[in-house]
Amino acid sequence: MPRLAIHGGNPVRTIHFPSWPIHDEQEVQALTEVCQSGKWWRGAYSQSELGAEATTGRSRVEEFEKAFASHHGTRYAVGTSNGSGALDIALKSIGVGPGDEVIVPPYTFVATATSVLHCNAVPVFTDIDTDTYNLDPRRVEDAITEHTRAIVPVHFGGILADMEGINTIAKKYNLKVVEDAAHAHGVEGPDGKKAGSYGDIGMFSFQQSKNMTAGEGGAIITSDRKLYELCYSYHHYGREEGHPWYEIHRLGWNARMLEFQAAVLLVQLQRLDEQNARRAENARYLTENLQKIKGIEPVRIDFERGKPSIHLFIFKYDKKYFDGLPRDLFLKALHAEGIPATGGYTYPIYNNPAFLQKHFYPYQCPIQCSHNTIDRDYASFQEKCPVTEKACKEEAVWLTQNMFLGDHEDMDDIVEGILKIAENKKEFKEYPHRP
Repeated sequence: MPRLAIHGGNPVRTIHFPSWPIHDEQEVQALTEVCQSGKWWRGAYSQSELGAEATTGRSRVEEFEKAFASHHGTRYAVGTSNGSGALDIALKSIGVGPGDEVIVPPYTFVATATSVLHCNAVPVFTDIDTDTYNLDPRRVEDAITEHTRAIVPVHFGGILADMEGINTIAKKYNLKVVEDAAHAHGVEGPDGKKAGSYGDIGMFSFQQSKNMTAGEGGAIITSDRKLYELCYSYHHYGREEGHPWYEIHRLGWNARMLEFQAAVLLVQLQRLDEQNARRAENARYLTENLQKIKGIEPVRIDFERGKPSIHLFIFKYDKKYFDGLPRDLFLKALHAEGIPATGGYTYPIYNNPAFLQKHFYPYQCPIQCSHNTIDRDYASFQEKCPVTEKACKEEAVWLTQNMFLGDHEDMDDIVEGILKIAENKKEFKEYPHRP
């Protein structure tokens, strides 16, 4: 039986998985055209921005917004400078503000919760589903109060959340639904609808790790004209389309997408469906093989009734089938075999120092102010979110989306690396001085 690489043996894999981001001469040409045009921001094509006659040509940002909205089955899109800003603006557009509560999952990037705080509202965490790691609708209903304004489901890892269950609850309590689709570009549900089009409004991120990227960037999509107009205004200093550039209608931000970002994203969008299909096929193959290994359980993905993006492939590790080997040591051994897996988040959002110490705004806002007198003990969510706690502390293992842009042989290496650890688990008792 071959010795584990962590103990001096030969690794299963010595070559890298596919790199990311993927680009070619199309991105180079798109960027060159913008650079040479001298029109580096959307306003260069707008008469109202210039205060003069509009110049010829078409904004890449406008072109991307139309293409992205169409691809996801909505009427409108607003390109933004980043995904976090897109989420802030989406929440603001539906009226979230002081005194409101917004239900969010604790197992996601911190921006899902901090965007609520940026609206001077209170994030309320509810636990995730043990099978999918997405927001559990059963927990959502238990968390609703008279102050609840909205629900923010996250399509975590590129797997569609239970939007039927969430929308049913939202309709029952007259709540808004903001989809955090930062991982879910092009994800399709069993009914053919796309992520971001199920709720009132959805947002995406184009940060470098995402399945579509311009290094940074974001987008908001909706079919509600009023929400679109508000989002456009908020992301553009409070201006409104068709009005003079100096006319401010509400308090907004500068969260505009650059022409350079849009040019790259237009090319990236052309590759999205094919790349997602390749990721999904490799994930399906890997799932079938990992299910044969005791102690390894991939999160549930319904490959037959939808199209996931596989931004992350997550499986649950049960150390009791590996002679009690802690997950951290399992990950080190797997990494030594040439498989770059991680444990994901080391703790839930609510265990961040900012939440435990409530370092948000001065004067105890938004936790204690004239609109909200209920103090929050975010440490108490540890008992309310056992699935999240287990995922963070001992169970979850992540594989990133670029690893699924190869072929079945790459997946075979992942399986072989895990099997090698399972078959040699007693080595860790024989070599207790080894890391």
